Amino acid sequence: MMNWYAAYIKSRHEFVAENELSKKEIETFLPAVKKLRTWKDRRKWIDFPLFPGYLFVRIRPDHESLLHVLRTRGIVALISSEAGNPIPVPDEEITSLKLMLSSGREIDIYPHLKEGSQVRIKRGPLAGAEGTLKIKDDQYTFIVNVNLLGRSIGVKVYAEDLELL
Repeated sequence: MMNWYAAYIKSRHEFVAENELSKKEIETFLPAVKKLRTWKDRRKWIDFPLFPGYLFVRIRPDHESLLHVLRTRGIVALISSEAGNPIPVPDEEITSLKLMLSSGREIDIYPHLKEGSQVRIKRGPLAGAEGTLKIKDDQYTFIVNVNLLGRSIGVKVYAEDLELL
């Protein structure tokens, strides 16, 4: 029985680790998107990991297979709740990711937002503002509290414009 696991990767080593695992004939999945990068003298489409610092590996849940992955250049750890016991990623999630990427549609990355989270707006006219997130009827509202006055103000925002603090 093979399971998918999320591997934590050394910074900017996602493609290196994927290549090394492929050489070991270990099935991998590195969700990536193409973005246009611009330098002073040229522009080029570059693959960027959808989840920087992570890739997925499909292996048997035995000690030998886990060690084989962990002894790969660029791999730091397998995501686990307790040491030595990695958590499998459901096949349905990997299948859904693959379908979304193969659809050819533009992919947006959203932070895992929960109501009450402390967030910062990262772009637009409110860039840099910090506050609390409120969710009502699938709408995100950015709230700034003025505790001294006992008042709050809010504005509707898009999830892609937010980052968790």
